Amino acid sequence: MKVDDVKVIGIVGAGVMGHGIAQVAARSGYRVVLVDVSQEVLKKALENIRSGPYGLQRLVEKGKMSKEEMENCMERIKISTNYESLKDVDYLIEAVPENLELKRKIFGQLDKICKKDAIFATNTSGILVSSIATAVERKDKFIGMHWFNPAPVMKLIEVVRGALTSNETFEITVELSKRFGKVPIPANDAPGFFTTRFINSWLIEAIRLYENGIAGIREIDEMCKLAFGFPMGPFELMDLIGLDTVLHIAEYLYEETKEKHYAPPIALKKLVLSGYIGDKKLKFGSKGGWYDYYGIKK
Repeated sequence: MKVDDVKVIGIVGAGVMGHGIAQVAARSGYRVVLVDVSQEVLKKALENIRSGPYGLQRLVEKGKMSKEEMENCMERIKISTNYESLKDVDYLIEAVPENLELKRKIFGQLDKICKKDAIFATNTSGILVSSIATAVERKDKFIGMHWFNPAPVMKLIEVVRGALTSNETFEITVELSKRFGKVPIPANDAPGFFTTRFINSWLIEAIRLYENGIAGIREIDEMCKLAFGFPMGPFELMDLIGLDTVLHIAEYLYEETKEKHYAPPIALKKLVLSGYIGDKKLKFGSKGGWYDYYGIKK
């Protein structure tokens, strides 16, 4: 199989990352099959692809895309709640929540449905690729393809080979990433890879500094932007990523490494358990994020 053989991209999970990846793939000229268990989530995904904060309508307004191009792009995206609709995809990207057993269950089902030469990629932000790959027979065609939020904007894709990932699968993934307009960079298969270990350490430390009364949420965000030149502060970034995702990653890294600095802070657990899992404009069903919970004006 060669990258030119990839015509149809399957995406499982229509949340923030899933619909963002679908948008990139469709804009790159690929036909897309976007699958989720909820028709409501799928409809919301299409709305976000068309007119969300990073949607195609903004490109039209900026003169970077015509209305006709936008409509053609939208037509290339098909939605479904049935895994059978993925049986003919050439390259499949999983973008469901950071739960190892959930990912294994989904890939185990898809391994029996999808054609044998289809490549499977997990968008996990830190779970061992080799661990997820135990659910499938096609371990040579299994790889980590870690995108960054928001997918239509962020350039990096962290490409992670599992223990049995073939050179062919790796090379196709690297070339496909480039055709998506991204910059693929390889990382070794370890809990959190590089980017997630690095960023989660920063996010968790920001929460602890807040819990210890060193500075407030808004103040920490402003200092990080002004002192370090970051486009977003840690609490703003967590609202975008999703507090539930940050919590899952922290729990996983702590469980795998037993290093205390990865352990999730109480404040993070409290918000997630209360339904505050991030920016409610992006996270379907969320009550909001840090700023909403504490009533802080942005």
